[in-house]
Amino acid sequence: MFKPSLGFVLLFVTNPQRSSLFYKDIFGIQPIEESPTFVMFALQNGVMLGLWSKYTAEPRVEATAGALEICFPTEDVDALYEEWGKHQVTVAQKPTEMDFGYTFVILDPDGHRIRALKLKDVYPGVTP
Repeated sequence: MFKPSLGFVLLFVTNPQRSSLFYKDIFGIQPIEESPTFVMFALQNGVMLGLWSKYTAEPRVEATAGALEICFPTEDVDALYEEWGKHQVTVAQKPTEMDFGYTFVILDPDGHRIRALKLKDVYPGVTP
């Protein structure tokens, strides 16, 4: 029986090397795989983040950036906002209290949305 478990998140980017520099900078980690058309980061929880050239991905990529978000839980939204702000990021949303919790959003070089959040205690049994 299939047991869903997220293993990879792939973002289709115009320049994997440029995007890699951005993610190295804000995450403070090195990729585990790097080629001219693909870069992969291993995140702390075991999920992989891949940056794949939208020009070499198959099947052909039709969507544009910004149609989805990658989200990262944090205990201190303001501290992370200050830290990432030191790296010349584009801010789409400053720290804001929302229905689900306290959050902010930055954009990567292609316009992919990266949300940091501290969830409210409204999801019993869910640990971010």
